[in-house]
Amino acid sequence: MFRDFIKDLRRRDHKPRFGGLDILKYIGPGLLVTVGFIDPGNWASNIAAGSEFGYTLLWVVTLSTVMLIILQHNVAHLGIATGLCLSEAANKHTPKWISRTVLITAMGASISTSLAEIMGGAVALDMLFDIPIPAGAIMAFIFVIIMLFTNSYHKIEKFIIAFVSVIGLSFLYELTLVDVNWIEAGIGWVKPSVPQGSIIIVMSILGAVVMPHNLFLHSEIIQSRQWNLEDEKVIKRQLDYEFFDTLFSMVIGWAINSAIILLAATSFFTNHIQVNELQQAADILKPLLGNNAAVVFGVALLLAGIASTITSGMAGGSIFAGLFGEPYDIRDSHSRLGVLISLVIAVLIIFLIRNPYQGLIISQMVLSIQLPFTIFLQIYLTSSKKVMGKYVNTKATKILLLVVGITVVLLNLKLLVNFF
Repeated sequence: MFRDFIKDLRRRDHKPRFGGLDILKYIGPGLLVTVGFIDPGNWASNIAAGSEFGYTLLWVVTLSTVMLIILQHNVAHLGIATGLCLSEAANKHTPKWISRTVLITAMGASISTSLAEIMGGAVALDMLFDIPIPAGAIMAFIFVIIMLFTNSYHKIEKFIIAFVSVIGLSFLYELTLVDVNWIEAGIGWVKPSVPQGSIIIVMSILGAVVMPHNLFLHSEIIQSRQWNLEDEKVIKRQLDYEFFDTLFSMVIGWAINSAIILLAATSFFTNHIQVNELQQAADILKPLLGNNAAVVFGVALLLAGIASTITSGMAGGSIFAGLFGEPYDIRDSHSRLGVLISLVIAVLIIFLIRNPYQGLIISQMVLSIQLPFTIFLQIYLTSSKKVMGKYVNTKATKILLLVVGITVVLLNLKLLVNFF
């Protein structure tokens, strides 16, 4: 009812005028998604890639980002064309046993994601202020809950944009302190290479970038930009602007992930130092780059952890509300309960984890197990004319999505085989 009321107001009072600067109004949803794949789990994978293999695994970031753009662009179309998020659409258009299975497992993935994000923020507080990780996890949890329960979409977007900007500037600053071989880096970005012993890291980067909770989140938050769904011209323009937002935001994520690998390669690989945990990375940066670099690293990790915890909490709220056929609304009890389930259980699990680095790795494994369910649910829904109407996937789009989905499944299955 609330969403219908808002849409009616927008139809009457907000006739969109698409001027040259109006595209800036559509920047935001993609950035909320971007922080999901620059989270502490990605940091661990990227640092391991750069410290062990130098520039050679940069291509994995490029490939995984291309796959992510395809999936996120497609799921955003679902939100724009139907007015439903992925969770709501699953509840409405699939049998209950399918929707319940996928959405409950997606809640598990959201919890696993929140665990990694809160853990990253706690590790950063430990680096910067010597705060024990359990206490840091509680502090991060309280801050995120306040942010989520007191702010609207647009206010949270501003915080996220600020966080992403600081993280990006932090790594630009870090890169000025090291000597990057840009020719080798350029080759690494486009030339696939799988050095001996790197396959697990290759697949962990892919699994960490294409995250299930982000697909649910993007289909929900894209609707904060919706106006008149009955006006086909407006929908078409929204679809065009959404692609720019997605492309712009994912490229920023690609740049930040690449910067982490570049930093690890120039600081650790060239000095023959292998890094296995985030705390170790900060300690090693002090003699190599000075105390300022270590502090910047810790601050960037803290911001990444907090920002990605916010988005994982929102995703948990959206998924759980969808179980009841409702949109995400932080004022609604189901959305609030979904946020709390995702974050509280994650904090409780952190108290049981003795090795934070291993905790990050295990959390990524959980995501890998659930990811295929979400991807193929999305493909089914966006390929259904009953669901999407005239905006149903074309045959070429469907084939492209299936190639991405099958690739992710095979890579994650191989990751599981190698892990066990």
